[in-house]
Amino acid sequence: MFQHRTEHTEEGMVLIQTNLDDMNPEYCSYVMDRLFEAGANDVFWIPIVMKKGRPGFMLNVLCSEERLTEMEDVIFRETTTLGLRYLRADCHRLGRAFVKVDTPWGAITVKTGTYKGELVQAAPEFKECEQAARAHGVALKEVYEEVRRAFAATHK
Repeated sequence: MFQHRTEHTEEGMVLIQTNLDDMNPEYCSYVMDRLFEAGANDVFWIPIVMKKGRPGFMLNVLCSEERLTEMEDVIFRETTTLGLRYLRADCHRLGRAFVKVDTPWGAITVKTGTYKGELVQAAPEFKECEQAARAHGVALKEVYEEVRRAFAATHK
């Protein structure tokens, strides 16, 4: 995982798209994992309605131009697509940092984002919140609320 500590723009990115209406939806998470393993920056699926009213999915993969061949290999081998669309993109990324906050269930990480030097985003790390909720038998939303409260109390 890239940890971009300073705000910046990445040029030379590619958004790869394909529409799929004949693939088992159970494959989606596997395909996503394979794309991330191959170096994708982002992968997401959008439910769509295709010609003749058929339900389908649009696969979207953001990667650097240098990773294009690896993405094509995964997509053509692991999905039912017969073709891909390529859109060139530049990405503006916030500066990121990871801050630990103390909670009744242990320290949990908050990912922060800064824009022009100002804190504009703060989000608890999902997996850590999920682990704390399961381990201590509390509601996930309770963990999230406590992490947000603890972060706000220390970062006014």
